[in-house]
Amino acid sequence: MKNNPLKQLRTLGQSIWLDYIRRDLISSGKLRRLIEEDGLRGMTSNPSIFEKAIVDSHDYDEDIQAMVRQGKGTDAIYEGLSQRDVQNAADEFRPLYDMTDGEDGYVSLEVNPHLAHDTGGTINEARRLWIALDRPNVLIKVPATADGLPAIQQLISEGINVNVTLLFGLLRYRQVAEAYIAGIEARVAQGKSVESIGSVASFFVSRIDALVDPLLEKVIAMGGNEADLAKKVHGQVAIASAKMAYQVYKEIFEGERFSKLASHGALVQRLLWASTSTKNPEYSDVKYVEALIGPRTVNTAPLETLDAYRDHGEPEARLEQNVGEARLVFDRLPELGISLDNVAQKLEDEGVEKFNQPFDKLMATLAKRSSPHLAKAS
Repeated sequence: MKNNPLKQLRTLGQSIWLDYIRRDLISSGKLRRLIEEDGLRGMTSNPSIFEKAIVDSHDYDEDIQAMVRQGKGTDAIYEGLSQRDVQNAADEFRPLYDMTDGEDGYVSLEVNPHLAHDTGGTINEARRLWIALDRPNVLIKVPATADGLPAIQQLISEGINVNVTLLFGLLRYRQVAEAYIAGIEARVAQGKSVESIGSVASFFVSRIDALVDPLLEKVIAMGGNEADLAKKVHGQVAIASAKMAYQVYKEIFEGERFSKLASHGALVQRLLWASTSTKNPEYSDVKYVEALIGPRTVNTAPLETLDAYRDHGEPEARLEQNVGEARLVFDRLPELGISLDNVAQKLEDEGVEKFNQPFDKLMATLAKRSSPHLAKAS
């Protein structure tokens, strides 16, 4: 395992996190082995991940029935199951969190996805989850919607760790970074410590290509000069977006405004590359890992992508290579009638719904499994 590509990522400044959670992963000792053998440094979850974990296994049945006998409803059962998994995973990562002074070792839990456009509801639920989890190395996931931005600022000002999710575009990314910094500034102004506040901005990658590539393919099919341009940028827009986001990150967090906060012990809000599994089978299965390796970044990958990178990854700091080409992709897309701001908004809207649907399916499954006759039979 000496030349394990996953462990080599750390030497290039990148932390690899796992975009997956399931009870048997923790109870079997596999999570511990991933930490020790692959250098895994954190974990993320979302409603879709929990839906698959609970619906596709019977690992949770005993707990479900125990909570039914206690008279708990479906919402309380979901929270009990998800919080226990996150707490147990956070305990596995706690030594790493302590060793890195809060840079790594985090596990994320998302607020109810139906609160994506409810600022007050998001703040209240995030506060409640933070208290219930009772772990310093958890991140509360808050979507990067317009309504989520003030919630992010408020939560950071209260010392609550935040993983900003469903981030697709540069304009919104600037707003997310601003919310984080404003929250830190508010806390400093109150004379409170900012040293232990952790936050990441989860920039979703492969979904950009999944939306833009079909638009480019239509242009290519039409032929002509525009077709040549579309061919050049096909499959490149997501990585170009991430590379440009990293340039924005450097501009903001290497600037004078944040340096004042760093003097108080504030940590940077790292960019986290999310949605890094490859959606197009014609692309490399490690496409969205290989191209985005750079200092002070995180890549969260599902188990399949983690396994693929361990097998044939070729670590190299590529995030700041060909930045000029990435900028050119941005500059020329409007010539093809494609607005990345519109793309980002569409993906944000779709992303909220993609979390709402599995969440609702999970709640329906829990309602069925916790029905009185099942509880009595157990």
